[in-house]
Amino acid sequence: MRRGAAIRVALWWCVGLAVLALLGIASVAFGSLGVTLGDVLSAFGGSTETVAEAAVSKRIPRTVLAMLVGAALALSGAAMQAVTRNPLADPGILGVSSGASLAVVIAIAFFGMSGAYPTMIVAVCGAAIVAVFVYAVGSLGRGGATPLKLALAGAATGAACISLVSAVLLPRIDIIKNFQFWQIGGVGGATWDRIAIVTPVLVVAALVCLGSARGMNSLALGDDLAAGLGANVARTRIIASAAAVVLCGVAVAVAGPIGFIGLVVPHACRMLIGPDHRWMLPLSAIVGAALLTAADTLGRVIARPEEIEVGILTAVLGAPFFIWIVRRQKVREL
Repeated sequence: MRRGAAIRVALWWCVGLAVLALLGIASVAFGSLGVTLGDVLSAFGGSTETVAEAAVSKRIPRTVLAMLVGAALALSGAAMQAVTRNPLADPGILGVSSGASLAVVIAIAFFGMSGAYPTMIVAVCGAAIVAVFVYAVGSLGRGGATPLKLALAGAATGAACISLVSAVLLPRIDIIKNFQFWQIGGVGGATWDRIAIVTPVLVVAALVCLGSARGMNSLALGDDLAAGLGANVARTRIIASAAAVVLCGVAVAVAGPIGFIGLVVPHACRMLIGPDHRWMLPLSAIVGAALLTAADTLGRVIARPEEIEVGILTAVLGAPFFIWIVRRQKVREL
């Protein structure tokens, strides 16, 4: 990397980390209940004597979970786009998030599943099954897995999964209340116990994804050219896809199906520092964490004393961006 490009990358990393830190502070300080600086400092010291201090103590794990989920979804989306060479790839658009949701709902409704670890395993399995199915359907016919066919197959599969989720939940009033907000996507139920469970899994999957960055760069050249340059195309695609599915499945298990983070963030980061995944992936994780934290904070502020779930705000942001990408005639593949 040239010196000028390296300086630009380092600058954007620093800017992203600074913005993320500021958003983290704002997420703790602002919400449906007004708090003072003293309440924030007391809550960080472990005090929960007043209502304001108790509110701040609940916002801290919520902020951490928003950062973790945002980074996971952004990395998952970037990896899916690289593996499929599809600029429209995203866990939500390809139906992977919906597959994870359906698997979790079926496991709880029919098999009485409980516990964080079983939920994560089932969500990852559901995400993997749908990912394989969508890619297989999108690969049928002339031209293979084109961006349009993958998007259409993902949209149809995702819609079917959402319908099945509703069909499973509607007759079961006893569990529908617990799922009505989870289906939208949010981080309001964050606890330190849940964070401690999901963090190691997300960190390992993220490291695997980052370790596949060089191989993702090779995939962008096309399978034949990448193989000619010595890259193991099949291994890179399998490892990166597995990491993306795990990141998406765990994020859905802990926060519900939050859409468009994996679509918007990688595109924004490519425009800022270029397509090299060695530098783009870390920035995507930072920006994804910042974007979800900002959306969660905004949802708590604009509807006081109620809240707007973060999944609604990300959809409002991401839908116009998706339309813009589709209308760009020059963006056919990565």
